[in-house]
Amino acid sequence: MRERFPEGATALDVGACDGKWAELLGDYLIMDACEAWLPNIEQHQLADKYRRVHWGDIAGWKYEDYDLVIFGDVLEHMTVGRAQNALDYAKEHSRDVLVAVPYRYPQDAIYGNPYERHIQDDLTPEIMAARYPGLALIFECEGRYGYYHSKEGDGNNNGHQNRREGEGVAQTIPEQPEEK
Repeated sequence: MRERFPEGATALDVGACDGKWAELLGDYLIMDACEAWLPNIEQHQLADKYRRVHWGDIAGWKYEDYDLVIFGDVLEHMTVGRAQNALDYAKEHSRDVLVAVPYRYPQDAIYGNPYERHIQDDLTPEIMAARYPGLALIFECEGRYGYYHSKEGDGNNNGHQNRREGEGVAQTIPEQPEEK
């Protein structure tokens, strides 16, 4: 991360859940979050972990530029079309996109959170390559989990570094999760 981004670069954590990416990178990057499930924002005190928290669905949210957009355990919760659109927007509004997904992992709603349901529970490296050709596999964990990032020259907005001001939680009403 330090080789790719200077200290203080901006990052958006999509599907922040408990704020693990802020715990991993928050001392180095300026982190914002997008979380669809309000109880996660409250229970995990995301407003204390991130500069700003957007309560809502990433699909259709027109955010400004970031150096890095992280989709950590998010794509499997979206339909293919919505995930592709969200990734396309992220690529146009960031220097890089990091994606982490579980492979072949069915899951229903848990903890009362309907957004936890895995819509794309069939993901494999081959399916990721077919559905998301703009992503490159950078690490695979025992055939159960994959980490990807934007392929070079895939439409990324490579020339910017964004340092937006302001803090807090922006609340919007998220859409309900889609059916498979």
